[in-house]
Amino acid sequence: MDHKREKPGGARPVVVRIPQEPVESAVEADAVDAMQATKVAVRGPLFGVAAQTAEGGQRWRVVVAVTAGCPQEARDSLNSLLWFRAKDDAEDRAERRALLTAVTRLENERVDELTVLGTRYRVVRADEYTGMGPDGIEQPRPTDPEPVIPDWNHSSRDLEVDDDLVLDPATPVTPAQAAERLMLCDMAYSGAQYPDDVLRDSRQARDTHPDVLLLPTAFLIVKQTATGWQRDSGLHTSAHGARKTLDYSLTHWQPRRRGLIPLQAGFDVDARTLMAAGAATADSELAAYADASDRLRTGRVNQIEVQGTLYRIARVRRLLRWGDNGPEGPRPSDTNGHDPERIHPTLDEHGTVFFEDDGDA
Repeated sequence: MDHKREKPGGARPVVVRIPQEPVESAVEADAVDAMQATKVAVRGPLFGVAAQTAEGGQRWRVVVAVTAGCPQEARDSLNSLLWFRAKDDAEDRAERRALLTAVTRLENERVDELTVLGTRYRVVRADEYTGMGPDGIEQPRPTDPEPVIPDWNHSSRDLEVDDDLVLDPATPVTPAQAAERLMLCDMAYSGAQYPDDVLRDSRQARDTHPDVLLLPTAFLIVKQTATGWQRDSGLHTSAHGARKTLDYSLTHWQPRRRGLIPLQAGFDVDARTLMAAGAATADSELAAYADASDRLRTGRVNQIEVQGTLYRIARVRRLLRWGDNGPEGPRPSDTNGHDPERIHPTLDEHGTVFFEDDGDA
């Protein structure tokens, strides 16, 4: 059953559907409890790329996950996407030329939107936020999906963030999702820590892009520092994916970084295998990492202290603003970490790749 509730500011209505399944009703109740128990804390912007075709109408499809820390990272990913399409998928020279023309622009300009072979590509912007409660940043909820049998194999691949995600403001949402969207549509940055141009752009975005879309929930590792919780990983599609990354850090990366395991040691050598072989018993620090991994694997563990550092699996959300022309792109005050540059070797219209050591070829 669909209901429409008008949002303030002249934005389009939100289409609400009532959950019918018991599991979805439990998720809904969990979301309501979380909204009452936590306050929203905004970390900052993330960027990706979305594409629109004539057949798709108002819908946009995410082709580069909205996880980049600055607009130029997203542009570089679009550069690679189009270059490999020209190299591997172009059907003829004309198609390859069109793709390579776009690649050349991306190598030399800060392009936030371009149309290639009938597809419109746009660098899009989202704000990452989380809930903050009495004990700090929000952890995974009881109803967040978990694997029946956890996979701790570090070489296995998890689902990619925003994989095949379609952005459509007309997609029906649950009452809790609608309430969250309505609560966030008037959100803007505030505080002395933000420069004037950032505050101005944030306020203006409420008028130019009054609608809010919520991207899928994501999870990451944070660690507690003297100044608060610090991000310690990228985004994951599941809490278990973040735990597996933390397990890898504790058993592989941290011991190597601290000189407890030689850097040239094979991938199968880690704190757990050394502990099992008896080699870690004489090294209390290495044993501490192995013990932390054992504790992390006992169940849905979302917080663990190792060598004086408290790690937590955090639950984060991303909101993307939407206007008459679709999803919001980078704002004038958004900063870039580097300039546009050439990323890949020269590729000609025949599909031949020329490397630097090819001389005058």
